[in-house]
Amino acid sequence: MVVKFRTDLEKSVLLQNFERRGWVRAGSDDAEWNFFWASVYTVRQIFNPESGYRLGDHQLINHFPNHYELTRKDLMVKNIKRYRKEVEKLFAEAHLAHENGGGGGGGGGGGDRAGGGGGGGAIGAGLPALPDERVDLDFLPATYLLPADYSLFVEEFRRNPAQMWIMKPTSRAQGKGIFIINKLTQIKKWAQSSRPNAPQVQREAYVISRYIDDPLLIGGKKFDLRIYAVVPNYRPLKVHVHRHGFARFCSYKYTNDVTTIDNEYIHLTNVAIQKHADDYNSSHGGKLSLKNLRLHLEAVYGLGRVEKLFEDIGWIIVHSLKAVQTVVMNDRHCFEMYGYDIIIDSALKPWLLEVNASPSLSASTESDRALKLGLISDVLDLVMPAEGAEGGARGARPHGAADESGNGGGRGVGGGGGEQLERSVSNLELLYDEGVELDAERARREGEARRAGGKGVGSKLGLRSVFR
Repeated sequence: MVVKFRTDLEKSVLLQNFERRGWVRAGSDDAEWNFFWASVYTVRQIFNPESGYRLGDHQLINHFPNHYELTRKDLMVKNIKRYRKEVEKLFAEAHLAHENGGGGGGGGGGGDRAGGGGGGGAIGAGLPALPDERVDLDFLPATYLLPADYSLFVEEFRRNPAQMWIMKPTSRAQGKGIFIINKLTQIKKWAQSSRPNAPQVQREAYVISRYIDDPLLIGGKKFDLRIYAVVPNYRPLKVHVHRHGFARFCSYKYTNDVTTIDNEYIHLTNVAIQKHADDYNSSHGGKLSLKNLRLHLEAVYGLGRVEKLFEDIGWIIVHSLKAVQTVVMNDRHCFEMYGYDIIIDSALKPWLLEVNASPSLSASTESDRALKLGLISDVLDLVMPAEGAEGGARGARPHGAADESGNGGGRGVGGGGGEQLERSVSNLELLYDEGVELDAERARREGEARRAGGKGVGSKLGLRSVFR
């Protein structure tokens, strides 16, 4: 069966991949498409209950209905803060149980907290054992929502008056509307200039975060990482990362001198901004491949520290996804390709800046084009494998119980617990598979409990080795 595709993005890296597979474009009025690379606006329309639209068995789209729970900056912060409190509560309970001689349910929650096997979705599932291991959930810089959290922010600002802060609109991209402040008067000026005649509830919402003013530098320049993560299924959580991410560099050498806070070419790594700098290098686009970055870091800091750094990055991705796992509507017709933006400080600690729902597919250089062609090819191979096209594009999405969107059965690509663990799909590496991990962990825990005379044991779930 020939796959019919639709797309809202006329990007060559998409169209070439569709054409190479022999897919054909569905007409704008053709409701019988199989694959849709849609804009977030179209996704909202499709999943709007009032639209009356219902996805068919053989249809797949590139966003979950409420993907914005992770990709809108204010909601990301809210969900991660909530998740952190829930996990800290689990740790406190587990430590108390351990001290009382109860064995420690561990981060896996001890029994029911770990989630019922293939269904997944519990907060504790996938956390390290207690009390010997801890998990660092301090990966999000202190952040407040404006104008709602203005009073709380002022209190924090006065406790650390020398700290710089970065303001970002909650729903914009490409560095638009971003600026750095170090005085409260700058916020007041922003509030007055941001639609001054509009009621407060109608003003554009911003988040304000502690600015990482001691970033790791290479060649004296600030950089951050763009890492691609693909989620074919949220419950149980399954996530792949692409080995060919990259570092994005500023054009000018970094300084945290407050007189430079308005210089975007020193502080903001977005390509949409840097390409206008006088010193912008169009041959490499201010980018360094993740592989070459890692080789450089290993040469400077040693293999052990860099291994720890990238393991921490992997955990940031997993924990950010688990933070929204219980609120994202898991739909077998959907997958997500996220663009993670992560910065590393001078102590080799990674920090999550934001997660993009629609990472740019524009190519600034030939190497960038090759990377994104390969990225899309690998994503399509994962969510629409060739053997699944016969008899319908939905061949990769197995039947099963109804999902939250009411769109019928299935657990997404790869199904759930108990199936064989895939090691990789081309350059997409499996980072974490909650279903398989939970099945293996439950069997291990039951065996150890029998040997220990019925006492509970902790959970020790790990990540796959990636980013090599």
